[in-house]
Amino acid sequence: MPADLSAADALALRMTSLLLRPHPSTRPGTVADLVEWFGAMQAQDLASGLWSLGARLPGSTMADVQAALERREALRTWPMRGTVHLVPPADARWMLELTGVRSLAGAATRRAQLGLSEADADRAVDVLGTALAGGNRLTRAECLATLRASGLATDGQCGYHLLWFASVRGVTCVAPNVGKDQTFALLDEWAPESRQLDRDEALALLAHRYVRGHGPVSDREFAGWSGLTLTDARRGLAAAGDALTTVRVESAPMHVDAALVDVPRTPVDEVLALPGFDEYLLGYRDRTLMLDPAHQAAVVPGNNGVFQATVVRAGRVVGVWKRQVGRAAVTLTVRPLVPMADDERACVEQALKRYADFLGLPPRFDWLT
Repeated sequence: MPADLSAADALALRMTSLLLRPHPSTRPGTVADLVEWFGAMQAQDLASGLWSLGARLPGSTMADVQAALERREALRTWPMRGTVHLVPPADARWMLELTGVRSLAGAATRRAQLGLSEADADRAVDVLGTALAGGNRLTRAECLATLRASGLATDGQCGYHLLWFASVRGVTCVAPNVGKDQTFALLDEWAPESRQLDRDEALALLAHRYVRGHGPVSDREFAGWSGLTLTDARRGLAAAGDALTTVRVESAPMHVDAALVDVPRTPVDEVLALPGFDEYLLGYRDRTLMLDPAHQAAVVPGNNGVFQATVVRAGRVVGVWKRQVGRAAVTLTVRPLVPMADDERACVEQALKRYADFLGLPPRFDWLT
């Protein structure tokens, strides 16, 4: 019989899986370790993606993380749901072939809306492939200029669509920024040693990594995160075999990494300052374990998909925060969503100081209430 877990037990396991508290079987020490643990990490907003890594690598700085990305410990592309993630370079191609291509299903409709043809998209892939060959690395602006020079439209959302299409097709990837400029490179050159997996192996590995980095989770959560059909999601979970085990969270069946089943489930009490676009929230469809529905509007104003950075206490969202980076300091503005005593505010400031240290700047705090 599957073990029965309370919501508090499930939350404790999730925070452990997310590497937001000590894990009994791993202690990732590098960016490569972290990204392989999760399989893919949200990174559509680069600043959030950098802090998602830094928050899980105690003592690291933004310069450390940026240097690791320059060493190609991870790269950014659109592996699933049409969203940019950090992925292990060796796994980028099979992920694009397994889940990334599913986002191509609506590409023809989107091109028609933009006034682009299939021939335009294919030509963009060829143009970018040629321009980037030989180790070239072009900024976004340079890529768009190259496309325009070949007669392709880049106004409005046309340019973004063509850049996305070339990456999902497995020709380009998003390289680290140069200054504030996003850059692109050839995937084959940035990930020359691609892992080869058949479909069932790929489904099993993706399922294992998702559950390992997020569990306990349901099959529907895996389908939602990966963009796979529910049938394929269940096939992957089954194929993962003994690496996973089933538990029941308030009577609902869920999957968890087998390595966590017998770990003592101590209460979660950490205070954390997390970026908005982090697996902590974006890794799930149902966020009620971590987020009170009454606070949804504060975390995602307008329900437009733009997540605010969160203050998390005992695994639950208790506030949101924003940063303003200056030359001499970083101003961190905090909006509590629950009452906080002075000692609780001091813990929040200590958590935010970790982020300031990551930037290498002294913090200034501004409390809205």
